[in-house]
This record gives sequence, C-alpha cells and structure tokens, in this order.
Amino acid sequence: MLKFIFKRLIQGIAVLFLVVIIISSIIYLAPVEPERLTFGQRYDSSTLEMKKKELGLDRSLFVQLLYYLRDISPVSIHENSETAREKYHYLKLIPFGDKALVLKRPYLRESFQSGRNVGEMLLEKLPQTAILALAAILLGLLVGVVLGVISALNHNNWFDNSAVITSVIGISIPSYVSAMILALIFAYYFKYFEVSGSLFGLDDFGDKKIFWKNLILPAVALGIRPIAIITQLTRSAMLDVLSQDYIRTAKAKGLSYYGVVFKHALRNALNPVLTAASGWFAALLAGAFFVENVFDYNGLGQLTVDALLSYDIPLVLGAVLLTASIFVVLNILVDILYAFLDPRIRIGR
Repeated sequence: MLKFIFKRLIQGIAVLFLVVIIISSIIYLAPVEPERLTFGQRYDSSTLEMKKKELGLDRSLFVQLLYYLRDISPVSIHENSETAREKYHYLKLIPFGDKALVLKRPYLRESFQSGRNVGEMLLEKLPQTAILALAAILLGLLVGVVLGVISALNHNNWFDNSAVITSVIGISIPSYVSAMILALIFAYYFKYFEVSGSLFGLDDFGDKKIFWKNLILPAVALGIRPIAIITQLTRSAMLDVLSQDYIRTAKAKGLSYYGVVFKHALRNALNPVLTAASGWFAALLAGAFFVENVFDYNGLGQLTVDALLSYDIPLVLGAVLLTASIFVVLNILVDILYAFLDPRIRIGR
C-alpha cells in the first residue's frame, strides 16, 4: 500500500510539473503585457519598465519558470536572510553561504492587481465553491445512482427508455445553459429564488450568516450533467454485474432479491460511478465559474474569471495549480478506496 501511494505521489508531482510548464508557457507567451494592466490608462515608459522588472517579467520565459517552480516547491534553495524568511516563511535546513536549503509551504506569489497573497485569496474563495461542488456531486450521486439502478432492474421498459433519453439530454446541455434556464424560471417568473447571491454574507444586523437558499439553484444547475452521466454509468455497470456468474450463484443459493441487488451487484457496480464522481467533483471545482457567473455566486470560479480578464498571472497559475492538485489527490484516494469496495482488486500487485 505504501509503495503504491508513493508511486502515485511521484506521478502526481510529475503531472503538476507538466501543468505548470504548459500553462505558464501559454500565459507568458500570450501577446498581452500584464504590467500595463496594473496602471490602467496612465503610465509612462520608465514607470512601465520599473513595474515590469518588479514583477519579474523582464526575464526570459525559462528563467521565470525556474523561479516559479522554486517558489511553489516545498523544498528549495533561497537566500539566507531575514527578508527572504519573512516572505517565504521557511524552515532553514542546510545553510551554505548566503543561501540555504529550506522547507516551506508552496508560495503562490502575490496578485498583480491587488497585491494580496494568492494563496490567501484562493483559500478565501475555495469554501464557497467546494460546498457548491460537493452539493452538486451529492445530488448527482443520490439521483443518478437511484435512477441507474431502477433503469437496470427495469431494462428496456418505459422507465428505462425515458431515463436514457433524459440523461442524454442532460449530458448535452451545458451547465451555464441550465443555470440560465433555472434562473429564468424560478428567479424571474416565479420569484422563488434570487438570481444573485453568495453563500456567505451579512444579515441585516451585520452578522455573518450562511444563506443556504442561494445554494439551491447553482447546485441543481451544476448537478444536472453529473446526474445524467452517473445514471448511465450506474445503469451500464449494473447490467454488466447482474449478468455475472457470481450473481447467478447468489440467486441459486436462495439469497433475497434485494440482498443480491444491493449487497452484491450494486457494491461492485460502484467502481466506475466512483471514478466518475471523483473526476466530476474536481471538474466542478474548476468549471463552476460558468454557473457562478450566472448567479453571481462569488466563489473560486468568479475569482479565476476576474483574474483571466485582468491577466493576473500569479492568480491564474495559482487557481490552475490548486485545481490540478485536487484532481491528483482525489484520483489517489479513489484508487485506494477501490480495494475496499471491490475485493477482486488488490493494490500493490
């Protein structure tokens, strides 16, 4: 088990390294000058050059990538000074001359626009988007698994055919289209919900409050596609498992119908569903900004969109790196969980 986890961690680090290289290259090579965007309309050439040097944009792409990889690496070499220690908050391991090998948390730098620490900005918005993504994927699992199991047990009848057609429609409709339709129907015509509103806010007395009502429409809009995909995956997996020899053996031994379905068939059919759910949860964290824009949800997605519009390179890279890290961690956890869900799988062989 430990060997497997270590191997997957190495693979995950390699994936994150490639993500940083590819995304950084795309961003830095784009025909945009971020230093100009920090000044608006008023600037002169000398001030512009000073700002470019301050942001480190006067160096070559290769050098900028090396410095960024150094900043996000937990083990790296930095100047052995009080200024560097205050900036990176590192633990000095091995000093040599005016530099030292240090241990630190990843430093995502500061925003070009606000000057704030990128890590703090991302962590500030992450809970809202995480709760939205979690609500959407739980909705997808609950509804999708139930519909998939019922469809498999009623193969080729009217319910099965209706579920398949509905799931195809659900997969085909983008989340932001679903969001606009829901906002139009339930917020504009029936006025059951508000079109805009964050999960966290202040009440009339200025106290912090969680507005759960603002989560309903975004979660439903974001959960429609996971519901459709999980319905089809569960249906296909159940049909495959129900045709296996050990299911027929269980029936021949006289086990109850529901015992065979839920104890044996559903448990083994959950592997592809679990894979889809884990991938979708990470994807929802990254792709929720479409829905967040429609409902003005003010989460991680909205922050990323604003960073892209203002070409805030550290914030964009930080958001991409955070999302990629979530993908890597979830994939490792899912692989480990496989061994507990399916006794036929043994990690490490």
